[in-house]
Amino acid sequence: MNETIEQKIVHGACPHDCPDTCAMLVTVAGGRAVRVAGDPAHPFTRGTLCTKVANYHERTHSSERVKTCLRRVGAKGAGQFMPISWDEALEEITARFRALSESAEGAETIMPYSYCGTMGLVQSESMDRRFFNRLGASILDRTICASAGSAGYDATIGARLGTDPERFADARLILLWGTNTITSNVHLWPFILEAKHRGARLIAIDPRRTRTADQCDEHIAPLPGTDAALALGLMHVIFAEGLEDRDYLERHTVGAEELRRHVREYAPARVAEICGLEAETIVRLAREYATTRPAVIRLNYGLQRHAGGGMAVRTITCLPAVTGAWRDAAGGCLLSTSSTFPLNYAALERPDLLPTPRPRTLNMSVLGGALTKVVDPPVRALYVYNSNPAAVAPDQAQVLAGLKRDDLFTVVHEQFMTDTCDYADIVLPATTQLEHFDLHKAYGHLYLIVNEPAIAPLHEAKSNSEVFRLLAARLGFAEDCFKDSDEEIARQALATDHPALQGITLERVREHGWLRLNVPETFAPFADGNFPTASGKCELYSERLAAQGLPPVPEFIPPHESRASAPALAARFPLALVSPAAHAFLNSSFANLPKQLRQERRPFIEINPQDADVRGIADGDRVRAFNERGACELTAVVTTRARAGVVVSPSVWWNKLSPDGVNINQLTSQALTDMGGGATFYDALVEVERLGA
Repeated sequence: MNETIEQKIVHGACPHDCPDTCAMLVTVAGGRAVRVAGDPAHPFTRGTLCTKVANYHERTHSSERVKTCLRRVGAKGAGQFMPISWDEALEEITARFRALSESAEGAETIMPYSYCGTMGLVQSESMDRRFFNRLGASILDRTICASAGSAGYDATIGARLGTDPERFADARLILLWGTNTITSNVHLWPFILEAKHRGARLIAIDPRRTRTADQCDEHIAPLPGTDAALALGLMHVIFAEGLEDRDYLERHTVGAEELRRHVREYAPARVAEICGLEAETIVRLAREYATTRPAVIRLNYGLQRHAGGGMAVRTITCLPAVTGAWRDAAGGCLLSTSSTFPLNYAALERPDLLPTPRPRTLNMSVLGGALTKVVDPPVRALYVYNSNPAAVAPDQAQVLAGLKRDDLFTVVHEQFMTDTCDYADIVLPATTQLEHFDLHKAYGHLYLIVNEPAIAPLHEAKSNSEVFRLLAARLGFAEDCFKDSDEEIARQALATDHPALQGITLERVREHGWLRLNVPETFAPFADGNFPTASGKCELYSERLAAQGLPPVPEFIPPHESRASAPALAARFPLALVSPAAHAFLNSSFANLPKQLRQERRPFIEINPQDADVRGIADGDRVRAFNERGACELTAVVTTRARAGVVVSPSVWWNKLSPDGVNINQLTSQALTDMGGGATFYDALVEVERLGA
């Protein structure tokens, strides 16, 4: 007789670095995950998953998983390893860490390196932080994605909260500024379409014509890194024509008069020259924005990856206060909802475990410099988890040179043999999201989501939290916090008396799979002011920025590398490079999977026909993109989707799956943003030459 295999459905959460943080339902049969789907009951996920995650069960059960602990037997970068036991791996790691901690140079020679390979509170920012704090290792400043925009938003608004994403459906005008929503925030798109069907206008502001721009009523393409100038030009017109909300400015802002005076310098003609736009476009956009209610701006982190990135976000976020758009629940702006989640991060991370004096801080965006230049004390050990720096870190040639150091002891905890694994001394097998417990907040909606383990860990995989417990025990860390279970850690994260979490317990979240924060259904956080700044108002003038030596009133800070700011460099490398997210990849996650590789096809670079013609480049040609930092080979896509003077290469391809063994980050720089110490991925001048058909 044929036996029916019993199935069960388990609540899960997408762990990846995306605003949507989807609620998932995982179908399990015979101890194997056979399907993942979006939870149809979740008000934001609405039953769908993106193309990246829709086959996540296949990723979990892939034959390419790292199955056992490995020790390097060949040269660094060659990817040659032999299997070892967990006991051998842990003993070697703890012996090396103990020796470094007891040396004259101390534990600061150990550098953790992680980002958002998972965004779970347990597997991303709890036991790991406790471990490295107690060890006394260097502190990692996690700046590679969002720190500049976060600093700029906080300087104006006070915290990363804004328009409820579910209220976008009620807007009449939506500015999608520096966001390719269909690729990077797809679950917001149905709310935007709902607004469009009700008559709202959609305007995309992006140097590249994206999938999202295709679906908008208008596409405005400023030059990369000029968004702040455009916002200042809009405010010039709004103030000059008396379209501002004077009552809102008087009651709920600081510095309105200083801003009014300053933007007089940004007449449409000047801004048009900076941005590469028509002055009439700036005037028309300003009038439409100021006279339409509700009007909302969705800005994303792409527009802050250049020299003035923090100031660009700060400047754009002044606009809703100038026009009073915050009065409407469907008005205002949204960068992130992360500050809406008042979690107990001190309990999660235990900063009280840090030694005195406090260890140094190393910026992850200058990893290449930290590994190759003389820092005191030198970095002698690197522990990588939740990241793939060999592929994703800027100034790749320097990063790889650092990873090749014979005197650098490198541990990588991973699910697949990434580019970074090839340089490791020890590789540890990691669980995927379907194999461990976690609790997730979001930065694109207002729901907590639990992730229950759907299946037992495959092969010899262990979760981040479990590995750090084991390492802590072997190093003799006696504090009780290193014995906390994953569930206990999640309860500690929720242990706060903040009204937004009142009545929300782990048990309730597990019962439902997800819960909305205790905020009003119609959530208009700044309709009556009450900004979480020091002044309690929207700070158009910032004393805090002035104290840091930054302009206190919004200003345009040009890119490090552009025709205007670096004319000599531009004479040699005349094209501005932007490397946004590929549609089927999420940073370097999913970039090794057959389905996603078929979708993306090959590493390519979009180049405008004008720029292609003068270089003798035809569509489909093999080309070399290069600058002083490095070079990589790509396929040319000749298209007007890239504006003249700008080339676009979606990322992040694994080096080992790229034509010449390196990716576009050969061309990006370790220069930092104006605030937040962020990476400047979209601030690079390059040249492109034809290699052949």
